[in-house]
Amino acid sequence: MSTAAFGNYGSDPSGLIWGFLFGRDTSAIQIGSQEAAEWLAQPSSSDNEFLWLHFNLSNTASEKWMIEHGGVADEFVEALHDGSRSTRIELANDTLVAVVNDVLHNFSLDSADIATLWLNVSRRVVVSARRTPLKSIDRLRHAVATGDAVRSSVELLIHLFHDQADVLVNIVRDAVARVDRVEDNLLAGRLTERRADLGALRRVLVRLQRLLAPEPAALFRLLQRPPAWMAEEDLQELRQSTEEFSVVLNDMSSLQERIKLLQEEIAAQVNEENNRSLYVLTIVTVLALPINIIAGLLGMNVGGVPLAEHAHGFWIVVGIVAAFTVIAFWVVLRKQKD
Repeated sequence: MSTAAFGNYGSDPSGLIWGFLFGRDTSAIQIGSQEAAEWLAQPSSSDNEFLWLHFNLSNTASEKWMIEHGGVADEFVEALHDGSRSTRIELANDTLVAVVNDVLHNFSLDSADIATLWLNVSRRVVVSARRTPLKSIDRLRHAVATGDAVRSSVELLIHLFHDQADVLVNIVRDAVARVDRVEDNLLAGRLTERRADLGALRRVLVRLQRLLAPEPAALFRLLQRPPAWMAEEDLQELRQSTEEFSVVLNDMSSLQERIKLLQEEIAAQVNEENNRSLYVLTIVTVLALPINIIAGLLGMNVGGVPLAEHAHGFWIVVGIVAAFTVIAFWVVLRKQKD
């Protein structure tokens, strides 16, 4: 049995988080790093048997074990240290080397944390490695642990792509629900969301689309010239999984356009409210202009202020101010009608 328990994101001394042997029984058999090394050292006893070994790169011993026992391609080792994080699948010496970006296990639309998963896929062994727990790979582990039948190493990779597409579908659904709520509030006249919040959501979707979308050129080369050991059925399923992935990414693009339109609508409403407030402020300023001018003139501390000694001087000034205010109000109304 494996030294790495189910659900434990730690690893054994070799860096192995979990290992499964397929093809010997109806369901996968969990094995440890020592058993895996012994199995890999022996010649193949059955074409149906293959291993899946998942490593934690935070353990420094994992890379050494993969090179010594896992038979990984040199391109896989180079990819581990490569700064490029674009999702791709390439053929290297009859081995599939895949770099897959996936969301973290505790992903949310507010944090949008993404990490990279590296895979080395041959006919006999699938080696996967990551530095932080990822959601799709854990879904795949759970499916294998609960008895899902996996026919070949390529089918395991395809299963991972399907799980990743399902995770993306759930992310898009959550984003759609949030956008629907904003749209309903907007139509009801309750502008509670800020453009900045929608902008943050849109940036998350753009980042997901940029990092998770596979490179078309590398995928096209693989589908045109697959390795000799890949079955035609696996090739068709790989093509279907990429098409499914493309549909999800197109839905994500449509959602980005919808968010953009909502941002523009919110900006238009904010500008309209600002213009209305500025218009009211302008009217108040115009109506208060006569009293401010007259009060400023009469408040000058100089001699000769008119009506200063008149018994009804105050009421005369009030009448003058009221008259000018009425005239200003009439001018504003006329301008508004025009």
